[in-house]
Amino acid sequence: MKIYMRNIIILLLVLAGAFLIASDPLLAQYDNPRCKDHPMFTRMPNYYIKDCKEKEYDRAEFSDEKGNYIYVEGKYYWASYWITDVNKAPSELQVIRNFQNAIRNIGGVIIKEKLNFGISYMKLTKDKKTWWIIIKATNRGAHYELTIVEKAEMAQEIIADAKSLMSDIQTKGSASVYGIYFDFDKADIKPESEPAIREIAKLLQENPKLKLYVVGHTDNVGGLDYNMKLSKARADAVVKELTTKHKISSDRLKAFGIASLSPVASNDTEEGRAKNRRVELVKQ
Repeated sequence: MKIYMRNIIILLLVLAGAFLIASDPLLAQYDNPRCKDHPMFTRMPNYYIKDCKEKEYDRAEFSDEKGNYIYVEGKYYWASYWITDVNKAPSELQVIRNFQNAIRNIGGVIIKEKLNFGISYMKLTKDKKTWWIIIKATNRGAHYELTIVEKAEMAQEIIADAKSLMSDIQTKGSASVYGIYFDFDKADIKPESEPAIREIAKLLQENPKLKLYVVGHTDNVGGLDYNMKLSKARADAVVKELTTKHKISSDRLKAFGIASLSPVASNDTEEGRAKNRRVELVKQ
């Protein structure tokens, strides 16, 4: 009888403990195990991460310094935070101001705020990198979302091969080549451009009678005269790479630069500008 009663008491204690754990919001609510805070910011006190998304390359819409809405592309981070106790939630304004003060403390700037919607756009430029940030507070401060894009060019993983380049030249008279990279504002070809350069060389080797104009293109950022010189210098660099490293005869190639005068997409978006920055092969 004593053993039976002792087992009943133990069972009741276990059930009571389980009830307490389930009813305590601080224990029932916890971070999503696949999520973590962005290293740029600590979180607001008493909040947990409910959901998140991280991508090596994606985009988000921001407001720029002129009040225009633009898409910024690069390494993407988004997280959704909820407070553990709604009775202790700060105001939406308090959440916004905390993040604004934090970004100022590390050298960032406030681009735009729309307090009626609980939104602030911010930006940080440091060590030649730029981060665009959105903080959005909702539900009377019980919830906020943090979006951060570290602006970057996409690493081109797929390049046109010699066969597809020749197909474009035969059907259109020209072929656009992506995957040739330069340092910002320079004409030095980066080592990761070698696969694309190699395919151009293969195209010329497989078609010994083919002669090409190598045409450099830019977006419309910067002055036209300057971009004319830069696009020509980059086309010259491609020709030099083909003639010296891959032994293509120099009389088969001529370099030209036409800056932003022949866009293939709108220069009003970052996505369009990225498409316009290219090298084009035109049949002579």
